[in-house]
This record gives sequence, C-alpha cells and structure tokens, in this order.
Amino acid sequence: MDPVVANVANVENMNPIVRAFTEGGTVMYVILVIAVLSTVLIIERFLTLKSLRVDKKEFADQIFRMIIGGDLRQAISFCDSKPTPLANTMKAGLVQAMNKRPDEEIQVAMDAAVMRETPRLEGWTSFLAVFGNIAVLAGLLGTIFGMIGSFRAVSKADPATKAQLLSEGISHALNCTGFGLMVAIAAIVFYGLFQHMIQKTENEMIESSMSLMNLIASNRDKMKD
Repeated sequence: MDPVVANVANVENMNPIVRAFTEGGTVMYVILVIAVLSTVLIIERFLTLKSLRVDKKEFADQIFRMIIGGDLRQAISFCDSKPTPLANTMKAGLVQAMNKRPDEEIQVAMDAAVMRETPRLEGWTSFLAVFGNIAVLAGLLGTIFGMIGSFRAVSKADPATKAQLLSEGISHALNCTGFGLMVAIAAIVFYGLFQHMIQKTENEMIESSMSLMNLIASNRDKMKD
C-alpha cells in the first residue's frame, strides 16, 4: 500500500479527540500542560478543602456545651483534636478566655486567627483563573499560527485545490481554540466552586467566633481556672 494512503487511513481511524489534538499543532502541547496542571491543582484543592472542613453545627454545639459547663480546658483539647480553620479560630478565643483576658482581646485573637487561617483555605486556588486565561490565549495563538500556515500553503497550491486546502487548514487550526476553551471552562468552573467553598468556610469562622464571644461574655462566672 502507498505510504501516503496508509497514513491518511491511520489518521481517519484515530479517535476524534486524538485526531483533533494531532491536527492542532505544537501549541496543543502547551494547552495539554495547562490541562495537566489544572487537573493536579483541582484534585489537590478538593482534597485539602475537604480535610479542612468540619460540620459547624455539631462542632459548635460540642464547644458551647463545654463552655456552659465551665470547662475551657476540655473545649481547647476538643479543638486540638480537630485542627481545622474553624477549630483553630475558636481555640484562639478560648485560650484568651482561659487566661482571663478582656472581651476585646478575645475577639481580636479570633479575628487574627481568621486572617491566619484564610491563606490555608485559599492555597493556590487563584492559579485556576490564571490557567483558564492562559488556556484561552494559547488556543487563540495556536489558531492564528495554524491559519497563517494554511494561507501560506494555499498561496502555493493549485487553484483547483485552494478552497479545499483552506477549509481543511482553518478546521485544523480551530482545534486549538476548541481545546483551549474546554480547559479554560473546566478551570474557571472549579475556581468558582472552590471560591464558594472558601467563602462559606470563612463565613462560618466569623459567625462562630461572634457566637463564641457572646457565650463567653455571658458565662464567665461558670468558667474554671
């Protein structure tokens, strides 16, 4: 069989996605690297955020019950057993309360804990938005390069085949845009999801710290040394 015919047959028998990737040119490998980095970051952030979350109602109920009972040491130990941002925030206030510090210092300690724990929640999440933008731009760049190559090839081709060559070249070049957009959409969707999870956890930390402050202020006479 003619090698050229065999090569065409192999291309036609390829998986459509593999074929589109192959036809997209070298910029496709840049998009592939971005896709791999985005996937790794998505998995890392998902596992990390899952490990840093705790059921707010159940956790707060346990802590508040210990505070009403006056046992701050037990409450602090309970926070140590669940080293999440929410637990660390409440622990900061409990430590100050156990040291008989004023209400203002207790609240400041918890506010500082919220600020300290926020970077743990955010991690490298912002890079998903960066990867999404880069994927779009890389896809457009690959399409432009592909179309430039197509027009150059058409300018030297036989007049009878120019239209076919031009349409095939543009089709191949647009593969870059397609792949770039798919990677970008996935990255931006997960970026939005993670931002929602982070904001929810931050709100829980702030709300719980305020509830804890009110509870400490109204139960100081019950607290043991």
